[in-house]
This record gives sequence, structure tokens and C-alpha cells, in this order.
Amino acid sequence: MNNNLSLQRVFTTIEHKEPDKVPLFLLVTMHGAKELGLSIKDYYSNASNVVKGQLLMREKYRTDCVNTIFYIAVEVEAYGGEINYYTDGPPNLVKPIIKKKEEIKRLTSPDVKESKPLEKVFTAIEGLKDELQDSSVIIGLVVSPFSVPVMQMGFDKYIELLYEDKELFTKLMEINQEFCINYANAQLEAGATMICYLDPVSSPTIISRELYLETGFKIAKETISKINGPTGTHLAAGRALPIINDIAQTGTLALAVSILDDLSELKNACRNKLTMIGNLNGISMCNWTPEQTETIVKDAIAKAGPGGGFILANDHEIPFQVQEKILLTISNSVEKWGKYPLEFG
Repeated sequence: MNNNLSLQRVFTTIEHKEPDKVPLFLLVTMHGAKELGLSIKDYYSNASNVVKGQLLMREKYRTDCVNTIFYIAVEVEAYGGEINYYTDGPPNLVKPIIKKKEEIKRLTSPDVKESKPLEKVFTAIEGLKDELQDSSVIIGLVVSPFSVPVMQMGFDKYIELLYEDKELFTKLMEINQEFCINYANAQLEAGATMICYLDPVSSPTIISRELYLETGFKIAKETISKINGPTGTHLAAGRALPIINDIAQTGTLALAVSILDDLSELKNACRNKLTMIGNLNGISMCNWTPEQTETIVKDAIAKAGPGGGFILANDHEIPFQVQEKILLTISNSVEKWGKYPLEFG
């Protein structure tokens, strides 16, 4: 792969112009363990494994980025959470770290530079930067201050806090915001090109636009303004269409979109405002045939590709069960249907 061409492809797309072909962000994570013949636990135990896995998958699937997403729960692990590993799925928390909302009063933001769980993330970014220099997009990840409480205290307790205790909600947001900004900037310092701002609770799938404007929107706008590099907002397969204009005002550069919104409508709403990233369904991908895969890729490119501003990607984490032949078909289909000027018979 011509790495310089790959990077140029992404930058041209972000400028809402047509590059040589539609960029592909195939955000594979756990599949690196398969590439190296390791268990998921062993794979994530050492940053060098993730570096090797990402580089191998980048070449195999001709994706235009690498990512250092170990597992989402690593952020709460930094707060002292315990991680449970699975043989065929992403590592997750054993239990929430906040059992009663009153514990928020004693919660403090971890020092990201002294955190053992986060150390391997920074080391992996540095390793990928050493290998790729400035020739490839390296994606870092933070969970938004507004969405990370789902892991910290559980969804039900967090929703109760959001609606019923403004004082403790505000306190938790301040703590999480400090951590989020520091963690994002530390990843950028290590060599990340951009930061994925994961914010599923802000999606209209979860809360109303009115509540979003009062909470997640304000928090995103303030947080993103203090992140020292470009960000892309990710609603984790939630709907986006009703709040696209609002998201564009947060200062984010791109938006990961899902199949819950019509891709043509999304294209019109995002045009010259946000680069669209999406919208391959990682869950249903487990059951795709190669023929279905090509049709889905072709359809997405036809709807969102014209004029640039579109990066083909999965809309959430790709399950461990997705077969290699499907991932290769996605890549091959981009080569076949994604070259500009786009032509569809």
C-alpha cells in the first residue's frame, strides 16, 4: 500500500473533495489476536501485539487507518475497575465502580500519565507512529464525559442521576471531563492523528434533542475545544439525523453514522459540514455472504460517496465472529466500486 497516497486520500475526503477512491476505515480490533494466533487476553496484554496486529490487518484489508482501541472499558479500568476477558468478545468490566451516587463526591480523575492500564495504549500509539511516521491516520479513542458513566455506574443508575440529581451529575461531568481531555491530549502527544469522541448517550436513540442540548451538547463543545487535535464524533450505531447541525457546532470534524438513518438524507445533512464515517453494520456483518457484502458496500458508496466527505467504515466494533472473507470482500468491493469518478452500471 502507498501510505502517502492513503493519507492524502483521507485528507482530501475531509476537505469534501473527491480523492482517488473512497477511503476505508475498517476498524478491526480483536481480529489482531487471530492474526497472531493469540487469545484476546494475551493479545491485549502487550502493546507490541496490538502494533503488530494493526499493521498486519492494515496491509491485509487495505484500510486507510490504524487504531489503538484496546477495549472501551480501559478508561474505567484506569479508575480502578476490574476487567473480565472473554474468548470470543471484547473485554469488559466485572462491575461498575460507582455503586451509590454518593460515591461521586469522593471520585477523582486518574493521572493518565501514571495509569498502568493506559500506559499500553500510549505505547501502542508510539509504536505505530514509529512504524508509519506521518504516512497514515492513527486513531485514538476517548469515551465522552457524558457517556462514560454508563460504564462507571450502570445505565439505569446513570439515567436516574441525569434526571434527578443535577448537583452530583455536574460533579461527575467535571471529573470525567478532566480525565477525557487529559487522556485525549496524551494520545495526541504519543502520535495519534485524530481522536474518536465516543458519545452514544447523546444520540436521539437514547435521549431527546432537548436534553442533549442541555447536557451532552454543551459538554462536547467545551471538551472538544480543549482537545489539541481533530476529533470525530461516534454515536455507537445510534441515530444522528435529528442532531447533525448541533454536532457540527461542537467543533468535531467527522461523524460516524449508522444504518438507523437513511444514508442519502445523512449525506445531504452533512454536506460541507461533517465528514461522514460509516455505515456498515458490524452486528449483521456476522451473517453476511460475500454477495450481500458487495451489494451493501456498493449501495453505501453510491449514496454517500459523490463529492467526497465520506469514509466507508463499520458503525460499531466488528465482532470476533465476523469472517475474514467478509472483511476481504469489503476491501475488494471498495477497490471495485469506490474509485473516483464513481461509475455505477
